[in-house]
Amino acid sequence: MAGRLGIDFGTSNTVIAAWDETTRSAKTLRIPGYGRPLGHGDQQVPVIPSVIHYTDEDRQLLGAQVHAANLYHAHGTFRWMKRYIANRSPLRTAVNGRQISPFDAGRDFLATVLALAATEADAAGEEISLTAPVESFEHYEDWLGEVTEAAGVSRFRLIDEPSAAALGYGAHIQPGHVYLMFDFGGGTVQAAVVLIQEEAGGRSCRVLGKAGDDIGGSTIDQWIFQELLARNGRADSDDDVRRISRALLVECERAKELLSDPARSGAEISVLDPASGAVTSMDLDRDGLEDLLDRHELFNRLDRVVRRALRAASTRGYDEDDVTAVLMVGGSSLIPSVRRTMERIFGRDRVFSDRPLDVVARGAAAYAAGTGFYDHIQHDYAVRWYDRTTGRYEFRTCVRAGTAYPSKEPVHTMTVRATQNGQQDLGIAIYELGERRRTGSETETELVLDKGGAWRVAAVTPDDEDGRSRFWVNERAPTFLRADPPANAGQPRFRVEFSIDTNKRLLLTAHDLVGGRITHRDFPVVKLT
Repeated sequence: MAGRLGIDFGTSNTVIAAWDETTRSAKTLRIPGYGRPLGHGDQQVPVIPSVIHYTDEDRQLLGAQVHAANLYHAHGTFRWMKRYIANRSPLRTAVNGRQISPFDAGRDFLATVLALAATEADAAGEEISLTAPVESFEHYEDWLGEVTEAAGVSRFRLIDEPSAAALGYGAHIQPGHVYLMFDFGGGTVQAAVVLIQEEAGGRSCRVLGKAGDDIGGSTIDQWIFQELLARNGRADSDDDVRRISRALLVECERAKELLSDPARSGAEISVLDPASGAVTSMDLDRDGLEDLLDRHELFNRLDRVVRRALRAASTRGYDEDDVTAVLMVGGSSLIPSVRRTMERIFGRDRVFSDRPLDVVARGAAAYAAGTGFYDHIQHDYAVRWYDRTTGRYEFRTCVRAGTAYPSKEPVHTMTVRATQNGQQDLGIAIYELGERRRTGSETETELVLDKGGAWRVAAVTPDDEDGRSRFWVNERAPTFLRADPPANAGQPRFRVEFSIDTNKRLLLTAHDLVGGRITHRDFPVVKLT
């Protein structure tokens, strides 16, 4: 059955949905041989584990194939790719004589999944929709574009995950009502306050406020891993721990999934070191997991994400009391204590969970089929300029987070000056500014693969944090203004106006103040997020 496709590439699992024009609804696709059911009871849905293995023969195994071959924790297996790509990780692993990065592995995985989905749904040539976290930077969306090109997909759209979830809930939401989409997946947590509107062409989703944090199910796996080592008096640098670190992480993830089922009260983690015969083990019950999450301030961080989204919505005239319901999304939202956190904020009667594992993919398929929504820019964007009096680079905001698009009027106007005599080529360096989440003496950590192929816990340095919160988006082409005749140092040479089009592109119109002419009109500079 042909249909538009929605692809939710997740940190832990990837979900695919196809739109059926006859029923005007989306259905989750099963990809035989690659997928597996995930969830509990009537919440089970078909997913493809976001994992790829490169064999010694340089073949690729994907998803459930990796599990079936018992290679989930083997060398040459890549997982959590989305998170490393989003953080621009420099990690590389030597496999079959070549260095493979998460960007490479993610591209090989997702391009193959796209081809499989198009074949399964008989959707070759149809438009697809890919999802991205609200906190993602332009480089991640660019990477998705490269993947679709590698897969031979010529028509694709991007939608942020909470907005896709709002569209995916479909019949469960009513026009004129406000909802909070709470999406807690493998790599991120996101909250979006949305207003559902009725239009001539059907319903649309207007995003009132949204926020996110780079914490997810894989973070919880890391905390369980650290707790396991602490209880056994071990360190991730111990040789025997290094040998079994991958297997330990698999068991930590399994324990988390088991304890996400309200019917389960405990889980056992146990891994045998084949070289020494020693067993590293831990019993983890529900109270122990909740205490672990509380010690790492998970619930406080979830609360802060929700409050930030609500504050953003309040600037548009909507507050917490206007929220009709909280709609839970993502595998980590199934953890009972996570749901209780939302119930504590909004009350039990306003928190709902209906197929949280595939609602994003189904909404993405609806978006690919033409269901619309009104959105705004998520991050601040700033122009870097050189202050001659201090000798330092400074930043001036040109687009503020929350700006609606497309813009009817210029969103920012500025003057570009020459920095030296006889200058002909002048440029504008535009930076995307994320939120620095480190506060006070708080120390962030993450799991990384060392050169020996073992997992270890590493601190996220202030330089790492700075690099992840500030990104030069037009680094490859910052210079595009040409002064004829050449300009002198300090001379105001161009007046530029910024606007935003329907595709979230930042457009520039430049006026030559000396020549008295327009040199650029609606010139696309960068893609905003």
